Amino acid sequence: MNVFVFDIETVPDVAGARRLWGLEDLDDDGVAAVMFSKRLQETGGSSDFLRHHLHRVVAISAVFREGERFNVWSLGDEQSPEDELIRRFFEGIERYSPTLVSWNGSGFDLPVLHYRALLHGISAPRYWDTGDDDRNFRYNNYLGRFHWRHIDLMDVLAAYQPRAFVPLDQMASLLGFPGKMGMSGADVWTQYRAGRLKDIRDYCETDVLNTWLVYLRFEHLRGHLTDDALAAEIERVRAFLGEAQAPHLHSFLAHWDGTGQ
Repeated sequence: MNVFVFDIETVPDVAGARRLWGLEDLDDDGVAAVMFSKRLQETGGSSDFLRHHLHRVVAISAVFREGERFNVWSLGDEQSPEDELIRRFFEGIERYSPTLVSWNGSGFDLPVLHYRALLHGISAPRYWDTGDDDRNFRYNNYLGRFHWRHIDLMDVLAAYQPRAFVPLDQMASLLGFPGKMGMSGADVWTQYRAGRLKDIRDYCETDVLNTWLVYLRFEHLRGHLTDDALAAEIERVRAFLGEAQAPHLHSFLAHWDGTGQ
């Protein structure tokens, strides 16, 4: 098993918006307000969620499972610039060629990472290979929606039908896992402006833990894990959380109601 579960957290790219719309006289909050207002106009007032190219990545968190190794962490540190976070993400793919797992990664996380990697001049040949460099990638690569090198659980479990999409929080909670804990994606900009990047990174880590646990159930669903193997993987997570020093990981374990097996 060589699996890399990932999630990103983003804020408005106020620097980019200044360039696009000549907003040099406004501070960051003012620029963000213009961005949200423009998006509301575009959507007829139904949503202020920004287009993918107007997001800036402030956190990338991951679960990595390889051999007997299991880890949960956020790439870089609180001082790491965006380009370093994105470079580390793609360097992991270059090194390990893992199965990528996400929740709505095809719809949001990966397109954002594409645009931001393009902006920062980051090269990622392994990720973009569709068979020219490695023949094994011709019919199973990271870009193919119906391939398995990237598994967008939300997309796959909905049978690729947008009308059947489910929020991660609700799916995880239904399965007995903790779900959202004290924050949501809608809170990230406010938390970021308040200087609470550590809280954002912690929140992102709990999201990838939920995604990993749902993925284990999915692997059992499709016959890749036996009952005993699933139980062993669940226990591996519990043991890791029990030994972790970080309070948010202990809190995740404490909120796990025991039915998520």
